[in-house]
Amino acid sequence: MPLDPQTQFDQHLLEMIENSPTGIPPATPAHQEALARLISAHQVYPSANHREGYVTMHALAQLPSFYAENLGEVMAGKAEQSTLETDDSIYDRYVASLAEDLREAAEDVRSMAVGRKLLHRSKQDGEVVHDPIHSLFLIPGAGPHPGLPGNYLHGSIFQDHIDDLAGAWAVHIHDRDDGVATIAVPNREKALEKLQELLASAPFLLSELDALEFQMN
Repeated sequence: MPLDPQTQFDQHLLEMIENSPTGIPPATPAHQEALARLISAHQVYPSANHREGYVTMHALAQLPSFYAENLGEVMAGKAEQSTLETDDSIYDRYVASLAEDLREAAEDVRSMAVGRKLLHRSKQDGEVVHDPIHSLFLIPGAGPHPGLPGNYLHGSIFQDHIDDLAGAWAVHIHDRDDGVATIAVPNREKALEKLQELLASAPFLLSELDALEFQMN
């Protein structure tokens, strides 16, 4: 069955945005009405790279996500916590994936995304213990505000319990400004499960994460 004229026009605009270097749609009323429909249908998201530009869900779906390569092993106790890939290393891989003209902007917001490094503390009896785990991840998407350069949300999976891997954990995910979705979970298994759900669901808007039991703050 052929598409109706409105659907054809929306598809035409979607293709225009995807093929545009800026993603800025024409300002005509017809194009703006079509844009509103595409936004409502979650087919386009605000672009983090160009003001007043948009990026298609299809384009974002082609992007990789970034997280600690050995996170699963550390969370399972199969690797030492001290071997966990650092947040800076994860962020380096994200920056390297970007077009060259976006890398400087990504470096400008590094401090916003990168958490503190894993440190060690010594008890008085000489026993060495680890600080709680805090591990960065970056996932294609947007929030109430655009994401980081390249259209990425940034977040962390972290441990609220100091003594061992058991106990409370949380997962937070942010856009570039103050948009954030969070969830608290009772143990590391649930935390890793929530991160895996995020990775499988990308790209997304933060507001869509209520389906995964996240709360918008």
